[in-house]
Amino acid sequence: MVLRLSSTMRRLGIITNPAAVTPTLISSTASFARNLNLPSPLRNHHLTSSICFLKSRSLLSSFSSFSSSSAAYLPSLDEFASTKGSVRARDDNKKVVLKGMSYASLQEWVESHGFRPGQAMMLWKRLYKDNIWAQDVDQLEGLNKDFKRMIGEHAEFGALSFKDVRSASDGTRKILFTLDDGLVIETVVIPCDRGRTTVCVSSQVGCAMNCQFCYTGRMGLKRNLTAAEIVEQAVYARRLLSHEVGSITNVVFMGMGEPFHNIENVIKAANIMVDENGLHFSPRKVTVSTSGLVPQLKRFLRECNCALAVSLNATTDEVRNWIMPINRKYKLSLLLETLREELSSMHKYKVLFEYVMLAGVNDRMEDARRLVELVQGIPCKINLIQFNPHSGSQFIPTDEDKMIKFRNVLAEGGCTVLMRFSRGNDQMAACGQLGMLGATQAPVMRVPEQFRTALKASV
Repeated sequence: MVLRLSSTMRRLGIITNPAAVTPTLISSTASFARNLNLPSPLRNHHLTSSICFLKSRSLLSSFSSFSSSSAAYLPSLDEFASTKGSVRARDDNKKVVLKGMSYASLQEWVESHGFRPGQAMMLWKRLYKDNIWAQDVDQLEGLNKDFKRMIGEHAEFGALSFKDVRSASDGTRKILFTLDDGLVIETVVIPCDRGRTTVCVSSQVGCAMNCQFCYTGRMGLKRNLTAAEIVEQAVYARRLLSHEVGSITNVVFMGMGEPFHNIENVIKAANIMVDENGLHFSPRKVTVSTSGLVPQLKRFLRECNCALAVSLNATTDEVRNWIMPINRKYKLSLLLETLREELSSMHKYKVLFEYVMLAGVNDRMEDARRLVELVQGIPCKINLIQFNPHSGSQFIPTDEDKMIKFRNVLAEGGCTVLMRFSRGNDQMAACGQLGMLGATQAPVMRVPEQFRTALKASV
């Protein structure tokens, strides 16, 4: 009976990885309690209240053993596919969340209730296509009455609750959503004069990577988002703001969280976004960013045809170990050689390297020359990003003139270079500014001796 149930749950997309339903010990330099990691769709099914989930403190519970001068905090990253964070179960009415299913799973679910596959496609289109973006049964015009009744009884449309939208002076909007467990995520919509409007979606509540220049990283990781919670950010952005900002044409997974730390749900969400009968974004206009999780990077390039961005931000291991602790596990040489190998067989595919410029830290001309050498043999573009200050930050932005000189060195070295300046900064909507800090925060890394003068100048 258990095996038959497990098989059925896998076919319906409720279990995507059988190993994920076994208890996983999440470890770091401190010990963590054993936690039961459940695949995200199980949050829509009845579970007894006796199951214990990770509390919102999550990975932050180990931070107390580290002082601000400690050598490092590096989260345990050995088993990313199973390190899914806390997933809260719904104890209400066993309803599935429609936006959490792939089309194949949706079709099987529809058929399991005695309806034709064609009705699944009609439902799918009303969720994502033709500017309908249905949020309840009443918006499913043209569907069979019995089919609509079944949907109302066994499914729900939304995974997010709209909380607020904040408009920046440059037209950028930051949307706040409340999740069913009370946590809050942020999504940013960025209009562009050239007719391109981008929605920046979150993949986690908080982030475990602890990048030193990122406000979200100071939160630590609360939990992963489900595929439904990721997809609905894009759906809601279109529904809420398309009439104001025009058609939303691009998606970037550059909001709260490390997307590859939640790779199962990110790939599922990205596939829904590019489905021609779904949200129908061009795969080249859906970009997933990572701090450099090498095994998941390989998987993404082999399983998903969306664009890839890698947050590089340093040209030496010494600097990157400090500002991006993930580099202590996946060194620059390993990261770049992996990209070199994986992209060698991919026709016309270019990775986007993101480089946040921090005054006195990574913006010297020798950094620019070293960057030219590092990316040799990798089809790429380089995006120079103006650092966006936030409370408690020890960094300051590189001034615009120096950014231009840095760009010129890269261009002279044969690199394709873009420059990205702050958008939405006055509403904490710019790159690296999302999130809300709690009482417990990620530790500050020890500053290498040669950079202490530069950081003191920023105080």
